[in-house]
Amino acid sequence: MPSGFTGHAEPVEATRLVVVRHGETAWNASQRLQGQLDEPLNERGRWQAERLGAALRGEGLTRIYSSDLVRARATAEAVALATGLAEVRTEAALRERSFGSFEGLTRGEIEQRWPDDLRRWRAREPGFGPGGGESPEDFFARCVPCAAAIAARHPGETVALVAHGGVLDCLYRAATGVDLRAPRTWQLGNASINRMLWNGEGFVLVGWNDDAHLLLP
Repeated sequence: MPSGFTGHAEPVEATRLVVVRHGETAWNASQRLQGQLDEPLNERGRWQAERLGAALRGEGLTRIYSSDLVRARATAEAVALATGLAEVRTEAALRERSFGSFEGLTRGEIEQRWPDDLRRWRAREPGFGPGGGESPEDFFARCVPCAAAIAARHPGETVALVAHGGVLDCLYRAATGVDLRAPRTWQLGNASINRMLWNGEGFVLVGWNDDAHLLLP
């Protein structure tokens, strides 16, 4: 046993996380499922990203991580510009869930083509992935450990994670213990600010869907 060992684990300094969904895209506005298709921000989305950056200027961010999809990366770059951070680190594991054959379609179009698959998707069957896409179980197992690993690398720091609605949904469930099958009752607003802590064992929810910076005077 090493000299000085007391039998108690050293306390882990918490990591503060600012978790953000990307700004709006044209497909968000038209309610088309994007999944991993690489849609850019629209004009409103670029405005949201600028407002988000301004809102986070005094946050004390030390790192910015982003999905590698362009809508998330552009949002993260706006935050980096506003906060003076030189680098945005991208992580493919923070991508949106793959929706397979559903991608690029509206719910009405999906219902016309694959009504049974849409029913299973809406029921949030944990093991069901539409048309070659990811299941909720597989998606959760991809993105939540990635976010945890990032947080664990930066104890005591304030880290921004810029990702997608599905990733935020998984992190909310991880922090609150809400089952994958449970209907969503929380908002996932574009460019809203969501606050969490990583305490070395799991995520703790602090605040959710703060969109005050997006409200016009």
